[in-house]
Amino acid sequence: MTPRELFYEKRGETVVKNLQGRGFEACYCKTGEEARKKALEWMKEGASVSWGGSMTIRDIGLTKSVCEGNYKAIDRDQAVTDEEKRKAAMDALTVDYYLTSANGISEDGQLVNVDGNGNRVAAIVFGPQYVIVVAGMNKVVKTAEDAMVRARTVAAPLNQQRFLKSTPCTVTGVCADCKSPDCICNQLLTTRNCKPAGRIKVILVGEELGY
Repeated sequence: MTPRELFYEKRGETVVKNLQGRGFEACYCKTGEEARKKALEWMKEGASVSWGGSMTIRDIGLTKSVCEGNYKAIDRDQAVTDEEKRKAAMDALTVDYYLTSANGISEDGQLVNVDGNGNRVAAIVFGPQYVIVVAGMNKVVKTAEDAMVRARTVAAPLNQQRFLKSTPCTVTGVCADCKSPDCICNQLLTTRNCKPAGRIKVILVGEELGY
């Protein structure tokens, strides 16, 4: 193993224990492929499954596996009109399993997310029976405050390079704490503990994934 792989594994094991201490079901996987298989192990066949805009779950092939498997997939990516997208987002709030990532994770086991429309953080907080979070070790930082800083100054500006909306960070790559109509930092969520215990399941991956 490389020094980075060893570092990620040892740090990941520490974060997993801290997540478990907060009521999350959590595990560490060395690769995205292992994470994909673990997520599928957690989901019962025939269950309803949906997701938000996470690139991580797409990059590891998890959404493709769901669409091709024996699941009732609510795939917002297939929606064409704004009305269809809204309906898919609303239907996602009542699924058996909701797939997402995190914008930041603190070493002591807290999840931090920022959202533009709020559908993703809404699903994390309440609605779906289970939430499965897949996050690369690049998302792990020291404190919950650091995780919020990462979400605002790294994840959000990076994501805006996908959307290319009219915000300062789209132009400069730097958060300006803006109030733009196209801002994607409208809802800020810190999940300190998982209640009920085990509802949110976290897979840490020893790779750099997503934003």
